Amino acid sequence: MYLPPSFAAKDPGMARELMRSHPFASLISNDDEGVPFVTHLPLHLLEEEGGGLVLLGHVARPNPHAAYLRARPQAVVTFLGPQAYMTPRVYPDLARVPTWNYLAVHATVQAREVSGFGDKDRLLKHLIHDHDPAYAAQWRALDEDFQQRLMQGIAAFEFRVTALQCKIKLNQHRPEAHAAMLAAYDGGNADERALAGWMRRLGLGEAS
Repeated sequence: MYLPPSFAAKDPGMARELMRSHPFASLISNDDEGVPFVTHLPLHLLEEEGGGLVLLGHVARPNPHAAYLRARPQAVVTFLGPQAYMTPRVYPDLARVPTWNYLAVHATVQAREVSGFGDKDRLLKHLIHDHDPAYAAQWRALDEDFQQRLMQGIAAFEFRVTALQCKIKLNQHRPEAHAAMLAAYDGGNADERALAGWMRRLGLGEAS
């Protein structure tokens, strides 16, 4: 993605934090005609010893994306964090234009299909633990034949991260607007308040 230096996250931990707090991702790779194909899905982030990152997820077996990934394993996964409009009225001068502030992560990945029952089960348990841990006991209590049929209905993948970009666009290059931006976001909706929190984290808009 387009990533001006002022918007590039300096702390690699910020990308991991965003991937965990906003796990509903867009998986993008090419179809057989070379046209980008997109699947929206939740992903679980695993951190390996040595710093490697792996994303775990699955698609419905009828989804052609599984076949595209088998043929062409390289893909891009995107995560979108809080995002909101910002009016040019925050600037002290009039010659400004509206903008949109947002946090996003793009991960280049190499896909590997996970096919065994045990491996699929571990992958699903990670996702259950992320989003509905109270369901774990119910999952374990399901009839084994029923579980097998469910497993046959998905194509599961590990996505090894080979490159990572994290963009935090909060108009860092316009310090004259930070105080007014922070005040506007503080009084806004959930996304706007989240952006205000990130502004404070980066030291934008508050007197030192």
